[in-house]
Amino acid sequence: MIGVALLAVLGALVGLGLANRSQPVRSASGVVQVAPGTAPVAPTTVPPTVSPATTPPTTSSTAPTTTVPTPMAGSVTAVGDSIMLDIQPYLQTDVPGVSVDGLVSRQFETGIAVVQADRAAGTLGSILVVELGTNGSVTSADFDAMMQASAGVKRVVFVNLDVPRSWEAPDNAVLAAGVARYPGVAVLADWYTLSTPHPEWFTADQVHLNPDGAQAMATLITQSI
Repeated sequence: MIGVALLAVLGALVGLGLANRSQPVRSASGVVQVAPGTAPVAPTTVPPTVSPATTPPTTSSTAPTTTVPTPMAGSVTAVGDSIMLDIQPYLQTDVPGVSVDGLVSRQFETGIAVVQADRAAGTLGSILVVELGTNGSVTSADFDAMMQASAGVKRVVFVNLDVPRSWEAPDNAVLAAGVARYPGVAVLADWYTLSTPHPEWFTADQVHLNPDGAQAMATLITQSI
């Protein structure tokens, strides 16, 4: 009996040992350790998580539109002397509907009265061009009087001088200082700087303008309004 019991115990121990040898062991690092004599077992691979594709934002391919400035035809009044008469056809082409009032030998003071009359008659444009001073001196008081006469006008363009006369520099200084006193309303069209390098723009008297000079002044004024 004892022998039989011992054989049974030995058999059980042998079976337990075989069972332990066939059981794979996984280390802490995740690598499967296999007992000798046992076929290796491939580790289970977990597929990586794939984020859904991100759709790029839709961009518009439409080019920005260009704003076209509102034409000022019919809203510009130009007052001047004989130089204004030189440029009249060119200015009327560049600014359709402009009201041009030029007069030979007109003085600045006389131009003030013209503007006052236009304002009283309701014919003064919303933009005023003043081309005066060719025939004489302009004072600070004259400039202020012109601004008062044109009260309500949104822009007053003063054209300075390029004439071989003693009052050229003083008049230009008065016009520049006057424009500085009325920022946002008064504007200087700097004809002196533009025309000085171009004596060919003038007629023999060095005062009046030939067609090239007249077109150049008209273009300058158009760009200033």
